[in-house]
Amino acid sequence: MFILDHLWIILALPLAGAAINGLLGKRWPQSAVNSVAVGSVTLAFLAVAELVREFSQLTPDQIPFVGNYFTWMVAGPFKVDFALQVDQLTVVMLLTVSFVGMLIHIYSTGYMAHEGGYYRFFSYLNLFMFFMLTLVMAANLIVMFVGWEGVGLCSYLLIGFWFLKKSAADAGKKAFIVTRIGDFGFTVGVLLVFATFQSVDFGTIFKSVSQNAPAEAILTTICILLFTGAIGKSAQLPLYVWLPDAMEGPTPVSALIHAATMVTAGVYMVARMNPLFSRAPVAMLVVAIVGAVTAFYSATIGLVQTDIKKVLAYSTVSQLGYMFLACGVGAYAAGIFHLMTHAFFKGLLFLAAGSVIHAMGGEQDMMKMGGLRSKIPVTYWTMFIATLAIAGIPGFAGFFSKDAILEAAKSGPNANLVLWLLGVVGAGLTSFYMFRLVFLTFFGKPRYDEHKVHVHESPKNMTAPLIILAFLSIFGGWFAAPKLVGGIDYFEKFLAPVFSAYAPQVAEPAVIIAEPAASPAMELVHALTGWPVIVGVLGLLVAWWFYIKNPDAPKRLAQSVRGLYTLLLNKYYVDEIYAALIVRPLLWISTNVLWHVVDEGAIDGVVNGSARIARESGGELRKLQSGNERSYATWIIIGAVGFTCLLLVLWGKR
Repeated sequence: MFILDHLWIILALPLAGAAINGLLGKRWPQSAVNSVAVGSVTLAFLAVAELVREFSQLTPDQIPFVGNYFTWMVAGPFKVDFALQVDQLTVVMLLTVSFVGMLIHIYSTGYMAHEGGYYRFFSYLNLFMFFMLTLVMAANLIVMFVGWEGVGLCSYLLIGFWFLKKSAADAGKKAFIVTRIGDFGFTVGVLLVFATFQSVDFGTIFKSVSQNAPAEAILTTICILLFTGAIGKSAQLPLYVWLPDAMEGPTPVSALIHAATMVTAGVYMVARMNPLFSRAPVAMLVVAIVGAVTAFYSATIGLVQTDIKKVLAYSTVSQLGYMFLACGVGAYAAGIFHLMTHAFFKGLLFLAAGSVIHAMGGEQDMMKMGGLRSKIPVTYWTMFIATLAIAGIPGFAGFFSKDAILEAAKSGPNANLVLWLLGVVGAGLTSFYMFRLVFLTFFGKPRYDEHKVHVHESPKNMTAPLIILAFLSIFGGWFAAPKLVGGIDYFEKFLAPVFSAYAPQVAEPAVIIAEPAASPAMELVHALTGWPVIVGVLGLLVAWWFYIKNPDAPKRLAQSVRGLYTLLLNKYYVDEIYAALIVRPLLWISTNVLWHVVDEGAIDGVVNGSARIARESGGELRKLQSGNERSYATWIIIGAVGFTCLLLVLWGKR
């Protein structure tokens, strides 16, 4: 049990990579930087693989396995240990984060090969892996908070990697500030958890809430505060605006942070805190509503975007909404299942988009592409597979996870048909805009100057990760395949102990009416002809009709509904509204009140006024220093006489 007894090794490896490259990488060749960066995350993945082997040998009473290394903070009753834990949920997250992270590191060695600051990029990337793994393995809220804030910091550094480019620097600042708004609520929620349970350890909190739950109002407040942090970190309404702008960073950053890992931190946190959320039905309803509305809302914006990375950005926001919808209706396992499959196909979509951009010499506008299918076949086929997966086409990974979410929203214990309908419509829109992306990029006639743009396939260190992720985008969801014929969802079964150990007791109905079991064939037919599949296929066909069969139709439709098209193209003017109602007023207050009045007028006034008084009084006193010996002698005599007179007066009063 080597790794289980030394869980810190998994964190130490990428941290060491970040430190070595950050301190020494500037003087090294790229091959040495690659060895440290890729080697550290590869070793971390191998350590995770060994951890999984050791974990499989534990008995149920040994799970979760907690490694407590030292007491970190003690202040009265407030005690925090640096402790890491492993359970079934941790295993899923560790495998996903470490494996996808390793592939993206390998891809980056090709994509970033000709960029400046190469060592700095990989130092940031390794540092991000350290903080994300810390977040996932934390055994208490404070260690999780370190990882939570750390991935936010690394997101700022990586989004603004090209800091000399104003749009990139602004995007990094926007991401940092917007997520801080959510993190304020998360911080207050953590403090309220301690005030309520006198502990920040997950085990202690969950046992306490299951044995003697506090008032529902307190739990609801805690959960909504924690969820506020998730809204910011996972880019949900109304704090989603940072993620589309984050596409200013290098494409591997988009794949790692904004598809596979950081943005899923909020989903992971809600799933981890399920014993609290499951006892706060109002908070769960809020989670479900925010998720469903975000899924639909972001999908509508993705319909008209022309920047290939922006389409994927709004798609990410939408897919994260499905994960929160799952958690909100109590289908935590389905939410984590979609988190994992999304890491495969969305990571692949971003990397394939990077391969397209690389082939096009940096071009990101899909309206200036077309006809790339035969010129970059590996990129085309892998991206096509990922598109089939995200559209929920049967047999691909996204089909199994998205179907599980929508089924829970429709007929689960916390079903809500309105939210289910939003999810179904959003699924149809997703299929449409993703196949629109494929058709505009790879089909039709080239819309670029073939004499100036020499399209070429990416090198093997970029295409190999694409092929591996394409394989996972097909087969990564087959854990749930037996359920289609009345069998067991093995993924849900694996995670069941995490979500049932501290689940609230539900009263059994007085009378149970058994429904006749459907045959395996009927179960399969029902799954393959359900609404999620129908709308997915319909989205594909509509996109084909618009962009292959009648390529002039989109322009005519846009002109006929110009108002709606303009609204969607400008993303509902949310950024402009925020700027008018929040950003510019705050800037005016900061400039005219806090700066000119408070800072310059009050603070600087006191400091500068004191200095001016000292300077002026000193200037007057300086005149007494004439340098004339007779003058000094006169003042000495006057002083002596004055002092003698004062002594005589005081003596006379005695």
